[in-house]
Amino acid sequence: MHIEPLTVEPLTRTAFASFGDVIETEGAERRLINNGTTERFHDLAWVEVLGTDARVLINIFRGQGFHLPIDIRMMERHPFGSQAFVPLNGRPFLVVVAEDEAGRPARPRAFLAQGNQGVNYHHKVWHHPLLALQETADFLVVDRAGREDNLEEYFFADRTYRILSLPH
Repeated sequence: MHIEPLTVEPLTRTAFASFGDVIETEGAERRLINNGTTERFHDLAWVEVLGTDARVLINIFRGQGFHLPIDIRMMERHPFGSQAFVPLNGRPFLVVVAEDEAGRPARPRAFLAQGNQGVNYHHKVWHHPLLALQETADFLVVDRAGREDNLEEYFFADRTYRILSLPH
């Protein structure tokens, strides 16, 4: 089994654009609502729901904390809808994504999301399941329900990608 190190990048809108949306207030369109008592950060992510009897789900996922090194042996994707993760505990987490290469994930990229950033994976984007760091953490998750199976998994047979360190 070949092990390849993965470098973790800071999560920015530009770097993440081909995989989905970064959900954060920084740089977002701001509107005052409720007679000026509430700020609305408008249209932060594009929620996609495709297929028969599809609907949007709002969930809370509680992810166990991972410690370095972290091995990436599989990826998943959702062919009929986007999937958004927003941290509720203000803790950073890892985001691992990959371009599609003939129906399988290409070499992954890893991003460090800060505790005030969420992500919205576009439909059909390969990503690793939730990677909370250090401690158990809760995430608000917006995804899709419908008749179609909205999960595809891919297990790397010949290699493991390993995250050894985080950016400072």
